[in-house]
Amino acid sequence: MGNSRHLLLSEVGARVEGVREEAVALRRDLHAHPELGWHEVRTTEVIRQRLVDAGLSPQVLPTGTGLICDIGSGDTCVALRADIDALPVPDGVPNPWRSTIDGVAHACGHDIHTSALVGAALVLAGMARDGLLDRRVRLIFQPAEEVMPGGALGVIAAGGLDGVRRIYGLHCDPRLQVGQVGLRVGALTAAADRILVRLTGPGGHTSRPHLTGDLVYALATLVTELPAALSRRVDPRAGMSLVWGRITSGSAANAIPARGEAEGTLRCLDVNAWRLAAELIPGLAEQLVAPYGVQVDTEVTHGVPPVMNDAAAIEVFRSAVEQTLDSDALAQTDQSLGGEDFAWYLEHVPGAMARLGVRPVGQDSAADLHTPGFDPSEDAIDLGTKILVSSALLD
Repeated sequence: MGNSRHLLLSEVGARVEGVREEAVALRRDLHAHPELGWHEVRTTEVIRQRLVDAGLSPQVLPTGTGLICDIGSGDTCVALRADIDALPVPDGVPNPWRSTIDGVAHACGHDIHTSALVGAALVLAGMARDGLLDRRVRLIFQPAEEVMPGGALGVIAAGGLDGVRRIYGLHCDPRLQVGQVGLRVGALTAAADRILVRLTGPGGHTSRPHLTGDLVYALATLVTELPAALSRRVDPRAGMSLVWGRITSGSAANAIPARGEAEGTLRCLDVNAWRLAAELIPGLAEQLVAPYGVQVDTEVTHGVPPVMNDAAAIEVFRSAVEQTLDSDALAQTDQSLGGEDFAWYLEHVPGAMARLGVRPVGQDSAADLHTPGFDPSEDAIDLGTKILVSSALLD
């Protein structure tokens, strides 16, 4: 677009300001009525109706929740994604718009993500009406991000990435003050898999462990040695972590049980190491318990791959922040061992996710994501809208 592109960017701020109140009102409505993954029926209808009112033609996904909406025209398009589901976490913040659903809240900021994208939709729709949009932009309002392996797979299966050349997304970060945007090339989040190991044996008396399979000793060996063995078979630069969250076995002090289980999570920052670990774990588990005369059954349930930010997409984000906010808004962000199903999109097309600062100005700290006290600043909404619109225009 050349000079015309810069002219558009110069008026993004004014157009975003024009939709600010509506975006904040939408966020408060969604926050008061949170819905869990695959059950976002009301949320989907609220978004759909607002897009229709703006003259757009959103399409609800075949899963029944979530939707896709294109603005403008062109053979290829840039996609902007927001997730719309809430968490099974109580809302501990006494705002007037607090959750009206017991035990369910937008404790991960998806209401902020969604409101920012609706704001972007209104701005881009206005530009299209004024003949100022020379490209096609796809809006993806995705369900079930919090449900492994993630609603992104449903979007992809429905053709949500057809014709998409690059995709962008934002995620709230309470470690960053509102007005800051965290960028990182490469791994932003981790792969997150569920590991379940079951041991079985004949059982027996603790006075005669040599006559049976000492299942508890085998289980203890497995939970301590499997992470160590795995670390010697996978590149240590991969940032792999295997941590157990549940170990169960036995019911009496003088009886060797016949069954036991260990369950945990495997997290990894490298895609190749993630895939390799899933192949290695069953064999390593068998080798570790073989001396103790028990049998092992291992389940590795894939969650999501790491979010691998594309360098070119990060540069688009960087330019968007610098031209619509300022260079002081840019911040580095650490790699996280949390999982995010935005990674599935990046398995198909290049793109990037940025961290959107939501910690209120003047606060030294803020409640973390996925906690009842999470309370993001609503000032982040119009900043997120500016970044999304500008990234679509600059790509």
